[in-house]
Amino acid sequence: MNERAGVLLFGGSFNPVHHGHLIVCREVAERLNVRAAILIPSRTPPHKERVGLAPIEDRLEMCRLATYDDPMLTVSDYEARQSGPNFTLLTVQAFQRELKERLYWLIGTDSLAELHTWYHVGELADACTLVTAARAGYVEDTAHLRDTLRPEQIEHIRAHILPSPRIDISATGIRQRIEAGQSVRWLTPRAVEAYVRERGLYSA
Repeated sequence: MNERAGVLLFGGSFNPVHHGHLIVCREVAERLNVRAAILIPSRTPPHKERVGLAPIEDRLEMCRLATYDDPMLTVSDYEARQSGPNFTLLTVQAFQRELKERLYWLIGTDSLAELHTWYHVGELADACTLVTAARAGYVEDTAHLRDTLRPEQIEHIRAHILPSPRIDISATGIRQRIEAGQSVRWLTPRAVEAYVRERGLYSA
């Protein structure tokens, strides 16, 4: 078996972290044969609404609770310690300086569709390997990237569109269930569920 190498970085709001995040991250990490995968909760996601966003300290703790017993998954507070919007390029550059090894950045097909709007996406595509977790049946579409990326960068992105399990769980749906007083058992780790209840997160 080939020795594991490289690190998969997975940024997001994780509001809250759930089994869909964990399963897809683990699956992609196995496919890439990386030595580690790091969840990076964002303090202020530049591409997402902030309404209903739990405090970063709570989202960090939920990620830690969700990954504590998985030796491959860890959590970084890098973006939590920054002020202002968390641009992916700056995060990747910081991890480059620290780790000095090949880095992969995990995105979903929704992010791939918006990639041309990301901060200095050309530099980002040079700094790391962008890996897209695509659901079964996804029709590859990278035409929108032609004005912002070089042809070889687009080909590299296309080569790293990986099939991933279809997990119909969303953080939005979990928040709505909690607000309605419904159970979120089996949607998020039990430790995360207990933490949400204890802290009164997402309640009306």
